[in-house]
Amino acid sequence: MKRNSQLAQALHALIHMAERDGPMTSDEIAACFDTNPVVVRRTMAGLREAGAVASGGGRGGGWKLQRPAASISLLDVYRAIGEPEIFHVGPRAEVSPCLVDHAVGDAMGPAFEEAEQLLLKRLSEITLSDVAADFQRRAARAKKGRRQHGT
Repeated sequence: MKRNSQLAQALHALIHMAERDGPMTSDEIAACFDTNPVVVRRTMAGLREAGAVASGGGRGGGWKLQRPAASISLLDVYRAIGEPEIFHVGPRAEVSPCLVDHAVGDAMGPAFEEAEQLLLKRLSEITLSDVAADFQRRAARAKKGRRQHGT
């Protein structure tokens, strides 16, 4: 099954934007995770509507955070990109005549709903600045490791 990476890509882009002094173009963001700038613009449109990012055209234009990173939760980002399905395990068809499919769905449904609620609660507790701080710690350790190894 193909994994949905929309949330991870949106967060990736937002962290790069938080680390920059100026705006980033769709081309620059797309290069960060090897995708098409059209995909970036589609993702950023939802984030713009949610008030997380702003865009400017012309020379020196691009995307930038509209609000401080500390005020944007991962749940805000998840909602802004259209709340992609978190778990996809269930019957082969939306409406199945198979009674086994119904029994399996009824057995798994409540567990997935509970897990989804727990995940959404946790996403509401994590901000972009939390992720950016973790990135900065990792970057500092990596830089220190390179100096120790003479690179």
